[in-house]
Amino acid sequence: MANNADNVRAALNGSIYLAPKGSTAPADLTAPWDAAWVDLGYMSDDGVSMEYSTDVEDINAWQSLSPVRRILTSVNMTLGFTAIELKASTITAYFPDSVITEVTEDTVWRLDIPAAPGPAEWAVGLEWIDGDIKNRMVIPRGEITDRGAIPLGRSAAVGLEMTVSAYASSAPEIATWLSNDPAWALAA
Repeated sequence: MANNADNVRAALNGSIYLAPKGSTAPADLTAPWDAAWVDLGYMSDDGVSMEYSTDVEDINAWQSLSPVRRILTSVNMTLGFTAIELKASTITAYFPDSVITEVTEDTVWRLDIPAAPGPAEWAVGLEWIDGDIKNRMVIPRGEITDRGAIPLGRSAAVGLEMTVSAYASSAPEIATWLSNDPAWALAA
């Protein structure tokens, strides 16, 4: 198989969406995200990191120096990003179970951060574009399981670093990835 520079992709633009768990995601690349899906807005210029890993357990035998079998024991998938728009949707995602209330009309808002938040599962959408190539990934059931420090300084935007962990749902998949990339076409 020859190298083909036309198959090299970059994520030049994109969005992260959160919706209540159980929300219906777009079934194709042309349907818009409905009102349940909230766009978290600007992300840091690092973009989004997607990780997928598997763990296996080796079964060894007395008669063999190498494993005679490997059993898949876990699958992990995460999306990491840093939201740099400080708005209700990003702040309440970062601080689960938090509540924003209006203290004085149109001027002061209050964020109450709970001492013992409960689990906060979401449906998570990721969309990225490279020219005419569009990709969408949907995690039907995920949770923000890791949060980075919030930098407060003069030289960079305040960012809310979050990692979403995908969980298995009733379907056998933990995520679905749609693409109109012609390089995905199956060889005849």
